[in-house]
Amino acid sequence: MGQKSVRGEGTRGRVPRARERGWDDDLHGAGEVTGVGGDVPEENAARTDAPASTRAERRRGTAAGDAGGTGSGGGTGAGGRAAARRRAKKSGKRKVLRWVAITMSVLILGTAGAGYLYYEHLNGNIRGGSRAGGDSGVKKAAPNALGDTPLNILLIGSDSRADAKNVALGGGKNLRQAKPLADVQMLLHVSADRQNASIVTIPRDTIVPIPECKGEDGSTYPATTTEPINETLGRGGPGCTLTTWESITGVYIDHWMMIDFAGVVAMADEVGGVPVCVKTGVWDRSTRRVKGGSGLQLPAGTTEIQGKQALQWLRTRHAFGNDQGRAKAQHMYINGMVEKLQKQNAWSDTGQLTGLAETATKALQVSDELKSVKKLFDLSMQLKNVKMNRLTTATVPTVEWSQNRNKLQMVKSSADRMWAMLRDDIAFDKNGKPATPKPKPDTPATPKATAEAPGSFAVTVANGTAGTNGAPVEGRAKAVTESLTGKGFTQAEASKEPQPREDSVVMYPKADGDQGRANAVSVAKALGLPETKVRPDAEADGITLVVGADWREGATYKKPTAVAGDLPEGADDKATCMDIYSVYRWDGKSKN
Repeated sequence: MGQKSVRGEGTRGRVPRARERGWDDDLHGAGEVTGVGGDVPEENAARTDAPASTRAERRRGTAAGDAGGTGSGGGTGAGGRAAARRRAKKSGKRKVLRWVAITMSVLILGTAGAGYLYYEHLNGNIRGGSRAGGDSGVKKAAPNALGDTPLNILLIGSDSRADAKNVALGGGKNLRQAKPLADVQMLLHVSADRQNASIVTIPRDTIVPIPECKGEDGSTYPATTTEPINETLGRGGPGCTLTTWESITGVYIDHWMMIDFAGVVAMADEVGGVPVCVKTGVWDRSTRRVKGGSGLQLPAGTTEIQGKQALQWLRTRHAFGNDQGRAKAQHMYINGMVEKLQKQNAWSDTGQLTGLAETATKALQVSDELKSVKKLFDLSMQLKNVKMNRLTTATVPTVEWSQNRNKLQMVKSSADRMWAMLRDDIAFDKNGKPATPKPKPDTPATPKATAEAPGSFAVTVANGTAGTNGAPVEGRAKAVTESLTGKGFTQAEASKEPQPREDSVVMYPKADGDQGRANAVSVAKALGLPETKVRPDAEADGITLVVGADWREGATYKKPTAVAGDLPEGADDKATCMDIYSVYRWDGKSKN
């Protein structure tokens, strides 16, 4: 590959390509003209592309002058010698310039080759894996009026001890063979207009329905409803964690990114430390009643943490009260890192970006769709313009699980509202201005088709009211079908096959284009569904209405009442300084 990148460079055959690239053609082959000794007259070097006859005439004229001419152009007299010296001096300067240019060309080409090799080196650092570990049935959101869709990335922190570095940092050498746990799970949602973003955490000990998953080794893990969400990583890898999140939320997740203990330390070091704050000194240590602890020891106020201290911060639970407190501290860390990167102009500082690229590609494992430097860089560019007051961190409200007080379960009404806001791309903050969608410039408006008569096309109605974690409303498909029939859609039929999903949707065959969409919109409007609920589907047989868990009763769909910033109580956990549980407060004097 290295040979291919440099083969033919500097030869005459490369000149046409050099011209295309805007290089100076006269520099190529300059050594052939001037020679090492430099005895060829400069006039001949001035135009190497002159016809052969013209070059011969110039040679004859110069030779005649050297033989006995007495004018300024040659001869052996004082004038001839002076002219010769001037020509020699001028020729020497040009030779120097040519050799400098040639040297620079070689350096540029060498740098380009090194850049390519470094790019390939970075690509080689990246570890990938399958995007999903099972089938959640969740589809990607439909584009908005500008053709844009939200971006959803699942961020996973693994407690794997498979690597010696992770054992050294996290302890547990007896866990080298144990399956890893996804002790940190955050869903990063970036709005379709890339103006706001939110980070949502489900605490690691939360009991959730985990769907059937398949590992990359072919192993199958049956579905379960009695295990905490952090077990998903050991039940098929990060793809299973993603599939579980999709099943719970009804939100399509584009990618996952995973980091382990050593990766956290490396990233914190690369940015030069991340600012965090505690209201009092903290020392997360073993106590008489509670063993363990991360070892975190910080004085009151703000500290820039890096290295092992950053890992201790992210792993601390007891000093912050519980898992919800730990999630809040993790969000503080994420906010601090993003803010610091923005202040450092990391996206435009070449040196900073190179360092980050080297560290990140070694620290992260990503889903296969992101497994290239270009894709990771493009992804980072999607995030760089989100202002800090438009980045919201939140934790799903939880209560003790009825079967085990040491485990948690989500508050369903709160979780449902948050998932609906994500699905509908409603901002978690109130700091945005209402957007007025405008057509893309230079894009001609596509004429919209007119819907056909309601009774002229078939509509299949499926019951999806079970959602991802509930019981279906019996007879729901039949009831909505009757409502449609009464509105003139006489070919509407109820399906016997349930299609559980959180949100209601009207799908039409993508191949049907504008006409299919127009017909589907007419179905949606007849039932009060907003046009955003109409989606093209490459696999759809015909128009299909799925009555989701968000529409469990009534003949007309009721639009969700959520507005920007309308998070449930206790969900928004952005903090300027962390409270410390009294047992773990530190006076800043006692020794570790």
